[in-house]
Amino acid sequence: MKVAFVVQRYGLEVSGGAELLCRQVAERLVGRHEVEVLTSCAQDYVTWENVYPEGTGGVNGVSVRRFRTRRTREKGFREHSRRLYTHSHTLSEEMEWVRAQGPEVPDLLQFLVDQHTAYDAFVFFTYIYYPTVLGLPLVSDRALLVPTAHDEPPLYLDVYRRLFHSPRAILYNSIEERELLQALFGIGHIPHAVAGAGIEVPNAVDGTVFCRRYGLSRPYLAYVGRVSVSKGCQTLIEHFCRYKRARPGPLALALVGRSEVTIPEHPDIVATGFVSDEEKFSAIAGAELFVLPSRLESLSIAFLESLAVGTPVVCDGASPVLRGHCIRSDAALYYMNYAEFEASLDLMLGDERLRSLLGRRGQAYVAQHYTWERVLDHYLRLIGWVADNPWW
Repeated sequence: MKVAFVVQRYGLEVSGGAELLCRQVAERLVGRHEVEVLTSCAQDYVTWENVYPEGTGGVNGVSVRRFRTRRTREKGFREHSRRLYTHSHTLSEEMEWVRAQGPEVPDLLQFLVDQHTAYDAFVFFTYIYYPTVLGLPLVSDRALLVPTAHDEPPLYLDVYRRLFHSPRAILYNSIEERELLQALFGIGHIPHAVAGAGIEVPNAVDGTVFCRRYGLSRPYLAYVGRVSVSKGCQTLIEHFCRYKRARPGPLALALVGRSEVTIPEHPDIVATGFVSDEEKFSAIAGAELFVLPSRLESLSIAFLESLAVGTPVVCDGASPVLRGHCIRSDAALYYMNYAEFEASLDLMLGDERLRSLLGRRGQAYVAQHYTWERVLDHYLRLIGWVADNPWW
């Protein structure tokens, strides 16, 4: 079969969750089908500036066809969004918001129209952006959607109601994502699977590599990912500083990833910026605990990678997805406020045997539910069904 993966940005330098999932699946399907990625020339999801060259190239053996973005994101987009979420508006205004959000790639849409029947199936990643909102309905007879959705204001805009009724099949990342979207849009009749993502860690993860690189010779908590407000990192920093005032000692916090917030000067906070995969896994393996403050997750690969390494997790229970992982794995604790955050750290940090037990449970949970063999079976089954049963 000839399968197109449609995603807003794509490349080795693009580390976003949905974009990374798209790349991981595409690379693993190359040997089984003819795969091509249709995407923008952008690398950054805020500006959408054209960075990659337009046209066809390759990334890790996958053919990639790129289309130029028409404009960068408007400077007042955050205020634009706030007005849209809180005031009455028209469907036309919602469509203009989708265009303003970016990446606006009209040539990609025209390509979908022109080459509609040249592909057996189109797999669209992430519900929220222009290529999916405007592109999927153009090829709905042979389209699959990987929503990567969570409970957030845009999900309730009318423009997405049509979108979620358009695909032939849906690949959810988690049970909680499926429950949310089926309840909100009434789409339980659409063929679907809870596919998730495959989790792979290096065979031998050395937790000392990260410590040597960043001079950490004391116990620490690790956070890995974008250090941003939307990921809850501002709250994590506040919680940690408050915890250290109540519990003075050697414990440090390592924030591993590109920072989008101002990190305070604090003797116990280490901010690394972007790191290699080797350093990322080393940071997780060397930590006493992995802390995850995000409330907006459709799966959380970082959570699962931590469990796979054997490092137990403490996370924000306001996320239904993370709370579900905690309950099903029996390998992590969740908190709902600072008092529970403090109590969770006290319990986990004070009991090495408990951490070891939860670490083993976490590894078993990932090995049972998040192998690439299992994930790809879901993708191949639904892609094959759509290709064999197109609407004409």
